[in-house]
Amino acid sequence: MLDQTLTLPKDPEELRSFTARLLAEVKAQAVLIEKLRHQLAGHRAHRFGASSETAEQLQLALETSEIAAAAMTARMKLPDIEERDKPKRRPIPDHIPRMEVELTPGADACADCGGRLRRIGEDVTEELEYVPGRFIVNRIVRPRLTCSCCERFVQAPLPSRPIERGRPGSLLIG
Repeated sequence: MLDQTLTLPKDPEELRSFTARLLAEVKAQAVLIEKLRHQLAGHRAHRFGASSETAEQLQLALETSEIAAAAMTARMKLPDIEERDKPKRRPIPDHIPRMEVELTPGADACADCGGRLRRIGEDVTEELEYVPGRFIVNRIVRPRLTCSCCERFVQAPLPSRPIERGRPGSLLIG
């Protein structure tokens, strides 16, 4: 309507109808502007706003089912404790000379009942030592003994070491 050249009618009745048409057109344009603003806000929120919660919830449900399936297959594939490979140290090479030291408990008789102790096995610990000019290995043998009467277990304690559960001896470090 703004495109037309504006000529106002002279008759008051025509002037009222002309005004009513202009007001109706302004109202229609205001409704259209509000509708377009609402659409624009929706598009901006979709493009730049936080992602939809429903899609996030669907993905969370999918991840949960995938985790449960992976845990089930992992449980099926786990070997028994006896079958698992435990990390092992490489042995000290055989070409290094060895000195054997046997640590025995103080007495040959049981401290509780006085019965005879018998040997049922031994624990061997190897320590690498350095004597000037060469390396040696100290083999510390601790026999496991048990009483034949009361079946009490006896074993000499391991001497203190510079590095707990380590291989180097005091001469190698000091």
